[in-house]
Amino acid sequence: WATQVDATLPGRPQRDPLYLYAGLAELSWTISVSDAIIENPLLPWPWWGMLAIVLASFWVISMTLFSLEVAGWRMLSLGRWLGRWLALELAASVVVAVAALVYGHPLALTLLYGASVVTSMIFAFFFIWKAARGALLPHKMVAAAMLLNTLVGVRDLYVFRLSQGYGGNTYLRYSSVLFGLTLGYIVIQRFRIASGQARDLNANLAARVAQKEQELEQSYQRVEQLAREQERTAERSRILRDMHDGVGSHISSAIRQLESGRASQLDVLQTLRDSLDQLKLSIDAMNLPPGDITALLANLRYRLEPRFVATDIALQWDVDLLAPLARLDGKAMRHLQFMVFEALSNVLQHAHASVLRIELHATPQGGAQLRVIDNGCGFDPDRVPRKGLSSLQERASAIGARLQVSSAAGGTVVEISLD
Repeated sequence: WATQVDATLPGRPQRDPLYLYAGLAELSWTISVSDAIIENPLLPWPWWGMLAIVLASFWVISMTLFSLEVAGWRMLSLGRWLGRWLALELAASVVVAVAALVYGHPLALTLLYGASVVTSMIFAFFFIWKAARGALLPHKMVAAAMLLNTLVGVRDLYVFRLSQGYGGNTYLRYSSVLFGLTLGYIVIQRFRIASGQARDLNANLAARVAQKEQELEQSYQRVEQLAREQERTAERSRILRDMHDGVGSHISSAIRQLESGRASQLDVLQTLRDSLDQLKLSIDAMNLPPGDITALLANLRYRLEPRFVATDIALQWDVDLLAPLARLDGKAMRHLQFMVFEALSNVLQHAHASVLRIELHATPQGGAQLRVIDNGCGFDPDRVPRKGLSSLQERASAIGARLQVSSAAGGTVVEISLD
């Protein structure tokens, strides 16, 4: 009873009372019939006799309630009224036991048994009538046992309470065995059905879990595929944007130089070289390790060092091997690459320098400090066009870096601090 929960009842799930009534009936019947075989009762007289009377009534009541559950009548008005009457009968059995054995009124016991027999006969009539009209097998089995025990109970009532003779033996203690066997069969069958339903439920649940896992796996695959497509789309957009901002800008400048007629062939060639370098660097940026500034500078050196050599600019390389900065993702690395490229391109085009020094060192805060230093002619930041410096400042802000540009007649220093 404690482990069998009936989820089919209205309201919240409840324990199936059929198992409780079966257990109480068998327990009360066992103790009540043990009076015939126990020579030294556990309780003194008249308490032992009173206990036997109450338990006999309790057995009849428990079996009636058990039959009520088998028929499915508990929720009907008949079941509710019968339950109240049986509760009254149980309370009366205590009073009758005291009156009969303590105060010497055996007639009270006869009236109690008579009321119990009448109640059982009326209930048995309706129960057997329902079973005869096509009830289930458990209902019919209980009806047969109930008919036999009711007839035997009437016989015992007559022999022991109404007849003037003495002696005889009660048959009810033997016929009740049939009730016990029927009860045990029904309980076992119900338990088997409940266990089968639990197994089916577990199997169904396992199948549903497997189905949901498969659906979830498919969903993850779709999400992963969508993420890869979005990543490819974002990468294509980045390449197009870099080509527009870098290569496209340099090609547009070269076209304007040619259209104006004032630019020299060397200036146009320099602009086209910048465009080609920018294109190569945009492609290289696709394979840059995130946060690895040392690799970024090494790639720039590989691409631009031939141009430094061609223009007689000595390159001084003071770059430490730093651990990658976790906060610099692919987008931030591209911003940083553009900033350094712009600084180096300005040295090639405008500085007229003979020495270019690139420094990269770690900061005490765990960041990095990058410096591009030349010994060129320098410039006045207040007098040159602000577009280039503004672009560098915007990119520095985008990656959370500090940009400082200082220039004088002896050279220029572009410092990028990443804390």
